[in-house]
Amino acid sequence: MSTGPALVSILRQGSTLVASIHTALDDSQMLRFQDDLVRQIGEHRSRGVIIDVAALDVLDSFGTRTLRTIAEMARLRGARTVVVGIQPEVAYSMVQLGTGVGGLTTALDLEDGLALLADLTDSSNGPGPVVSR
Repeated sequence: MSTGPALVSILRQGSTLVASIHTALDDSQMLRFQDDLVRQIGEHRSRGVIIDVAALDVLDSFGTRTLRTIAEMARLRGARTVVVGIQPEVAYSMVQLGTGVGGLTTALDLEDGLALLADLTDSSNGPGPVVSR
């Protein structure tokens, strides 16, 4: 039984997980992606997560909220998250609709995201303690 092309791929690169969303996801697919990614953070003892949304031409409020939730869950599991590849039209729409990324760390593309993540997770200090405010 073929399920068609993958909607999301999650690859491991050292202590970093790189998750690429290949097409728009409905709400249930987005939640399944969230569960899979957070589970894999623990399985691989990941210190960093890159979520690449370059293939998306729309990012609705539920998708944006889910990305923020993933980043917070990853942080609580000891990993930093960087979202990369937000297209100019998507950024414009998000600002116009008031669905900004809030406290998410973003970068232009995968290369910049990996460099930023390397700075955030500094190999000698780790991602730092979890501090509640």
